[in-house]
Amino acid sequence: MNKLLELLSENPDFTVSQLAAMLGENEQAVADKIEDYKAQGIIKGKKLLVDWDKIPEAGVRAIIELKVTPKPETGFDDIAKIVMSYDNVEDVYLAASSRYDLIAMVKGNTIQEIAEFVSRRLSTLDAVIGTATSFVLTTYKQGGVSYLDGNEEDEQRSLIL
Repeated sequence: MNKLLELLSENPDFTVSQLAAMLGENEQAVADKIEDYKAQGIIKGKKLLVDWDKIPEAGVRAIIELKVTPKPETGFDDIAKIVMSYDNVEDVYLAASSRYDLIAMVKGNTIQEIAEFVSRRLSTLDAVIGTATSFVLTTYKQGGVSYLDGNEEDEQRSLIL
């Protein structure tokens, strides 16, 4: 795997100077690579991870699996675009599964709100032939970061290696 991309995905706050030192390259070469990755759409931006389990009013999150009928000319892309257009849908993935085709990560204020979203929005789409909903109870690890208390020192140590 590309070491520069690994480092950026672990910690997007590394400076070009820090990245150059870790990679043993000059700063201009690293900056040029980063700009090239952005231009190619390989780097999609920075995202801060929040431990929503520690925020009482954060609401609920769910994993929605969808069985869909792909369109002959566009496959799964059209239905994926519709699903990802909803504001409460955070992520959408095409899955290699015998039971479900798309996976959507959804947020809502209550379990009932997500249930209504599935029954009134997702299930009524022409291409959707079935859904399964799982609610996220606890996040243990996300984006390569452990959410278990006391691991912050270990995480920082692994970023330096």
